[in-house]
Formats: sequence, C-alpha cells, structure tokens
Amino acid sequence: MEMILVSACLVGRRVRYDGAAKPVNAAQMDRWRAEGRVVPFCPEVSGGLPVPRPAAELDGAAGSVLEGEGRVRTESGADVTGAFVRGARLALEAAERAGARMAILKEGSPSCGTHRVYDGTFSGTSRPGAGITTTVLERAGIRVFSENELSEAAEYLTALEGRS
Repeated sequence: MEMILVSACLVGRRVRYDGAAKPVNAAQMDRWRAEGRVVPFCPEVSGGLPVPRPAAELDGAAGSVLEGEGRVRTESGADVTGAFVRGARLALEAAERAGARMAILKEGSPSCGTHRVYDGTFSGTSRPGAGITTTVLERAGIRVFSENELSEAAEYLTALEGRS
C-alpha cells in the first residue's frame, strides 16, 4: 500500500504557527486516513519550533535558503532558517521511512507551500514559489500536491500503485 506524507495541520493537528489546524474535509482524505495511508508530519514543529510561534516568511526562494543564501525570518527579524531546514530534512526522512513517494502539503506555508508562499514582507502578499519542505521532497523525487489538488493526487496514487 502506498503511503502519503501529509501536513499534520491538514489532518486536524493544532500545529500551525497560530496554534490552529486547517483540516481538509474531503471524502478522499477521509478514505486515505481510513485505509491507514496517511503519515502526518509538521516540519516546523519537528524542526524545533513551538506552538504557537511567530509567523515566518521566506526571504528568498526555498532553493536559495537551502544553499545558505536566503533566510526564513519572523516579522521581528528573528532568523528561524535552521529550524525550517532541519524540519524539511526530517520530513524527507519520515517519507523515506514510510516509503511515501507522494505528499500533500499546506499551500502558502514557508515549509509546505507547493505553488505559492508569502513574499517575506508580512503584508499578506503571496508570490509563486515552493516552501522549503516541498523543495527538499521534490529534489528527492517525491511528488508534492497541495490540499487543493486532491483529485490530482488521487490520480497520481492510482498511477503509482499501477506501476508497483
């Protein structure tokens, strides 16, 4: 059975920066959970950040952060890059341990964004780009979907299981 790494906030765990969850209320996610496929993971908490915590945004692209050039900062300027990078690496380890070849992550997050992240100005403005965990997983060959792409994820899962 193919496993799926999923942002813990999407399965109802209160791990977001504001102490909230963002559960996905979709039949597809419920089915995967009932089948025991879901591997919940929060890279930010696993990387050492508390709940709640100050919001953080990428100052640069995720790739530049991983190369040591960009940073992840809170609005007050605190550098939390190390926790984000550590959490991304731990997410990859968790996916590899579970044998997950796909992930469903929270759009917009500096860790988990798949298509959009906030622009680093703390103005509520997002820009095209991926989060650090998404980038680490994709570089390792794990396909990442946002919570808004469950039908595409289901198609990919069917294709994976057809190839296995």
